[in-house]
Amino acid sequence: MDGTSRLRLPDGTPLQHALMTACFAERTVVAAAGAIPLPGGLPLWQAALLGCGVVTGFGAVRNAARVRAGASAAVVGCGGVGLQVVAALRLAGATLIIAVDRDPEKLELALGRGATHAVEAGSATTAARVHRLTNGGVDHAFEVVGRAETMRLTWDVLRPGGVAVVVGLAPKGVEVALPAIELLSDKGIRGSYYGNGDPQVDLPQLAELALSGGLDLAGVVTSVEPLEAVQEALDRLRRGEGARTVLLVDPALAGHD
Repeated sequence: MDGTSRLRLPDGTPLQHALMTACFAERTVVAAAGAIPLPGGLPLWQAALLGCGVVTGFGAVRNAARVRAGASAAVVGCGGVGLQVVAALRLAGATLIIAVDRDPEKLELALGRGATHAVEAGSATTAARVHRLTNGGVDHAFEVVGRAETMRLTWDVLRPGGVAVVVGLAPKGVEVALPAIELLSDKGIRGSYYGNGDPQVDLPQLAELALSGGLDLAGVVTSVEPLEAVQEALDRLRRGEGARTVLLVDPALAGHD
């Protein structure tokens, strides 16, 4: 957290690593708190999804929004994390789950994960279509993109008294404008970071859920490639293509045949 690096080249040159982990490195050094034992039997290429997308998506539903059975919800952005939000809503007992995305392929994936309706985004009528489906808006809305316009859309699809949870990470400096008069309708908005929970507790529980068949990890993976394909994977991410890519250093060790 002090800005220094734990990684160096053989000649001592320091290497800066992303998010204190260096996910695209063949070897890394992690803090002891980040080494969490998981139950055996879960392939590593699937377990890798738990530490970001799954714990973030499920935590947004369980810990930040505290969704109850029978609630209605909208998920704006159905990529790797958004699909986990959809899955968590289904397990929480939400009866109306509306997936919102520009990409028809991602909407199909969301319907397969438990969404009850799909709305293609990108027009001025998106919020109105959600309101028609719900007769006035949803109880919970989740933003999983990280853009000002999608955060505003998440607010706009709420019913009076509903709460929006912002999961997406926006670039520094991005600001969001909301109509102040609508605060009188008791609508609310809050942030969520890494699921608002305790990874030491949440990750083993989610792993057990996957082993029991209650959580489909492989279903959100649209590409599995060697580590050398990292640049192509990042390019797809920038273009918004696919849901989740898993990069393998050692396919045999990762349990992917």
